[in-house]
Amino acid sequence: MIRIKVPATSANVGVGFDCLGLAVSYYSTISFETSDARLIITGSPKEFQNADNLVYQAFVKGCNFLDKPVPNVKINIEGDVPVARGLGSSSVCVVAGLKAASVWYGDAISTDQLLVLATEMEGHPDNVTPAILGGLCVSFLDDQNLPQVVQYHVSDQLHFVAMIPDYEVSTHAARKVLPTTLSYADAIHQVSHCAAMTKALELGDRHMIHEACDDRMHEPYRAKLIPDYSQAKNISEQFGGTMYISGSGSTMMAITANENDADKIVENAQAAFPKWTVRKMAVDSTGVTSEVSERGKVLHR
Repeated sequence: MIRIKVPATSANVGVGFDCLGLAVSYYSTISFETSDARLIITGSPKEFQNADNLVYQAFVKGCNFLDKPVPNVKINIEGDVPVARGLGSSSVCVVAGLKAASVWYGDAISTDQLLVLATEMEGHPDNVTPAILGGLCVSFLDDQNLPQVVQYHVSDQLHFVAMIPDYEVSTHAARKVLPTTLSYADAIHQVSHCAAMTKALELGDRHMIHEACDDRMHEPYRAKLIPDYSQAKNISEQFGGTMYISGSGSTMMAITANENDADKIVENAQAAFPKWTVRKMAVDSTGVTSEVSERGKVLHR
């Protein structure tokens, strides 16, 4: 049996629209094993237990890339990462399927190849890159449409709180509300603040994080799709946190440099939004991992 563990990701991190992504300690584990039937999928809703399942599609893509036969497979999805909440659920599926195909055939897909294949499936690298590599990543596509990645350290002094509403924001709706042009003034603002944000996260500088996390490209427009945005932000800032919309939402992520403040944000957000999932998270610095076992004995990781 092959078990693939993939971290959730929080894209944009405020000012890094479509280029900045962070892996966080919230995971889905997906197992793959040989099967008598062509395909068996368990652990997901009935409508996704077929060949259109994104995990299986990625597994097939990986096998085809290696020019290997697609084996009969049973896939079990233990998915903690919620769908359509801005935590990279589709990237989790893509990365898990591709990594499983690689491990199935002796770790035959390199990390660089994994990045390319995952980006092809997702269409952009901001979520798949941290899911594969871990940590904070800036990524973009070069002239050959290949992903280029720069990794950043994130200070251990920082604490993250995910406030996950009990409602979705579709990526399509989140794209549709964005303007089609940006002024030079706003572009300069965005570039400068994104550069400052990566360094502030590296240093754990709470004040600079708060100053840098002032987005003009997407958050003012997407905030309107999240009815509780203002209240969540007030709770975050009341206890020294800086909040941003994770990916296209609806999850909102607070950053603070004090664990007690993080606990207070959790406590107050849970009280204000009892139906939400509110939890502290750390940065995942490892990215996707795999484990191969036989009859319950781990053969290698």
